[in-house]
Amino acid sequence: MWRSCLRLWDEGRRLLNRPRGGLIASVGPGPNPRLQARAYAPLTERKRFYQNVSITQGEGGFEINLDHRKLKTPQAKLFTVPSEALAIAVATEWDSQQDTIKFYTMHLTTLCNTSLDNPTQRNKDQLIRAAVKFLDTDTICYRVEEPETLVELQKNEWDPVIEWAEKRYGVEIGSSTSIMGPSIPARTQEVLISHLASYNMWALQGIEFVVTQLKSMVLTLGLIDLRLTVEQAVLLSRLEEEYQIQKWGNIEWAHDYELQELRARTAAGALFVHLCSESTTVKHKLLRE
Repeated sequence: MWRSCLRLWDEGRRLLNRPRGGLIASVGPGPNPRLQARAYAPLTERKRFYQNVSITQGEGGFEINLDHRKLKTPQAKLFTVPSEALAIAVATEWDSQQDTIKFYTMHLTTLCNTSLDNPTQRNKDQLIRAAVKFLDTDTICYRVEEPETLVELQKNEWDPVIEWAEKRYGVEIGSSTSIMGPSIPARTQEVLISHLASYNMWALQGIEFVVTQLKSMVLTLGLIDLRLTVEQAVLLSRLEEEYQIQKWGNIEWAHDYELQELRARTAAGALFVHLCSESTTVKHKLLRE
């Protein structure tokens, strides 16, 4: 996780120049009053219209500049992020685009847009409860009764994660083969709600995004707490699917593409949580072109 941050920092340092003045342009999809998704659905592609990406520090935080245009959200708000490290990561997303901007690859930008515009108008308590509600249908809490090989695989791979979470947070989670899933004690939900309340609104957007990708609150906790790597969390969330693929085979390219996409989204979400939880500024001498 932190090696990824350092790579972004090294690559992003050259982006930190301070252009003076210039036109302000809105970049990205326009607001859609019918949008009900938890995060914006970005445009598919667009021809790259800028040469340079840079970062400036304003009164509200760190801003992203495309040439001399300031990046804005879909609701036309100034795109401002709370930490320098997050600004570097977002700027790197924009700078890495080639002739065509592929918005569907820019997960950090999308998460920032969602945090700034809050299209579903949810408050902190609603975000927390939406994330914790995934416990009721948590992937690793639902078990099969057959075949025996898959039963053993789930027990060997999922039980240690549940046991870690129960010990880490002092709660009971358990598992079940019932279609109704395990009965999660009210105290467990209360403890996790209290834990998530320690995160700010931006980090909570990232946590819910990761939970949605993994379909698991427990795996998300393990990932954010650095108990699991992104690769481990993704494979554990797809355990039954991977088992079936090993047994019956898969479509040659589709499986790998889907797996890499899930890893990318999960990694972006986890990185977003950590960068939004970071209280310190990246310390280095600003480089000017």
